[in-house]
Amino acid sequence: MVSHPASTLRTRLALADPVPMDFEHGEVVEGDGYVRQRIQYRGREDDLIPAYLFKPQARDPVGGVVVFHQHNGQFHFGKSEVAGLVGDPFQAFGPALARRGLAVLAPDAISFEDRRESVQGVLPDDYDWLQHYSAMSYRLLDGDLLMRKCLDDAQRALSVLLGATGLDARRVGVAGHSYGGYTALYHAAVDARCRFACISGAVCSFATRRREKTGITLFEAVPGLARDMDTHDVLAAIGPRPTLVVSGTQDKYSRDADQVVARAGGDFITQLRVDRGHALDQERFDAIVAWLVDCVDPQ
Repeated sequence: MVSHPASTLRTRLALADPVPMDFEHGEVVEGDGYVRQRIQYRGREDDLIPAYLFKPQARDPVGGVVVFHQHNGQFHFGKSEVAGLVGDPFQAFGPALARRGLAVLAPDAISFEDRRESVQGVLPDDYDWLQHYSAMSYRLLDGDLLMRKCLDDAQRALSVLLGATGLDARRVGVAGHSYGGYTALYHAAVDARCRFACISGAVCSFATRRREKTGITLFEAVPGLARDMDTHDVLAAIGPRPTLVVSGTQDKYSRDADQVVARAGGDFITQLRVDRGHALDQERFDAIVAWLVDCVDPQ
């Protein structure tokens, strides 16, 4: 029997409590049914975190969500993929959700897009992968952890979303696919302000990943993590807040998601499991959008 994963993680990571965040406004672009604004704010290391903020056009948002972008080996894509400016159209949750009445904050994760040290923008660089690796390894040298940095960034993103929109705190949550899904999973577990969570392509037990030799995200490279908890424990820590788990039977990153959900227990989880692989498709994209909208505006 493990102690509560949220308190275990917060203690293990020495994760600071969420605080209100200052941010700076940037360029505003009018889209088809939405408004996109570039904003930026500071991380715990005084690093600059760029993000896109989406709002519905000509009306107030009914709720909001922080959408964490995927990895896909494309470190030059971050917030711009969620914005639908580059990459996979089935990652363009910013415009789709804003058109349905939600505010969306899409930040760059550390070592992605404009948070790369050697180059910014959406063009790849030969050393992108090394910067991502260094974001973990240099912190380990200092006795720190990439997970602490990423979850602190995630908490700040939610604070910015709340501060920039004035939304009802009961109508904000998090979502993400793949790398973004891992971020949403752990963030929702440790931050009770996440009133709902959508986790796609990122629910799989450590045992299954180990057996099938599936790579572990550098984000999860926390000494002793698998000894202290497994994925079902982290997932269970989100309850009773509504949670959507999206998975594919042919996806190595969510191979046993149905079993993990069963072990997590409770009736707070909605499952969408398809007989396909990791990359999102129209069915899953549409289902995620509809579920998130329903979380904030069930009418």
